[in-house]
Amino acid sequence: MIAVIDYGRGNLGSVEKAFRRIGMPAVITQDPRSLDEADAVVLPGDGAFHDAMANLDRLGLVPAVRRALDGSRPFLGICLGYQLLFSTSEEFGEGRGLDVVPGAVRRLPAGRKIPHMGWNRVEHAGELRLFDGIPSGAHFYFVHSYYPVVAGDVSTALTEGGLRPEHVAPAARSDAPDARSDAPGARTDVSASAGRSVPLRAAWCEYGVKFAAAIEVGRIHATQFHPEKSQRWGLRMLDNFAAIVKSGR
Repeated sequence: MIAVIDYGRGNLGSVEKAFRRIGMPAVITQDPRSLDEADAVVLPGDGAFHDAMANLDRLGLVPAVRRALDGSRPFLGICLGYQLLFSTSEEFGEGRGLDVVPGAVRRLPAGRKIPHMGWNRVEHAGELRLFDGIPSGAHFYFVHSYYPVVAGDVSTALTEGGLRPEHVAPAARSDAPDARSDAPGARTDVSASAGRSVPLRAAWCEYGVKFAAAIEVGRIHATQFHPEKSQRWGLRMLDNFAAIVKSGR
């Protein structure tokens, strides 16, 4: 069973219906015990970063969410649920996120229509399990005004061999109180529950700046776009996540 976290943000019904469509049972819940007992946890979300963190705290869900992020089970963050994984956000003043992925959430740069709303291409190098069977350049549906900046370099072939720095999202501020960055040239790793580090892999989208549209860190998966609204390839992605859950990987 997949537990979809209900904290007053996000298209929970759309996510649950999408999983039902691919034959994967899912339940929408605010019960920390249900999160602890689930085979996998999904954190969707729309709206403001700080309000979302406040709601999770008010409902007493933060400890259960952190347990779901300990690397022992598959986890999927969607849109705002992806951004909440990062250390900090500058939305309406800097605030702290769940701090599972080192980096910061920043506003999309001026020059393009904000929010970034509609279909856009996502490029990947075949490294993320969510993208099994999905071609690089497939279109997914986005709705967001802020984007995640992963601290340090990211392990992916797409960032190697001449990707110009001015076309990539700037590194998270090293002086931000909750942002952690690796040494220059080092690969971004995230600590797992067993005390080891696992590489962070990313898929990319461009909208005024090139940013990580999806990540995989061990059993933690997250997307800035909405797979439940992305038709064919979105359903394939959720089916891939369901396969990960069933396999126990």
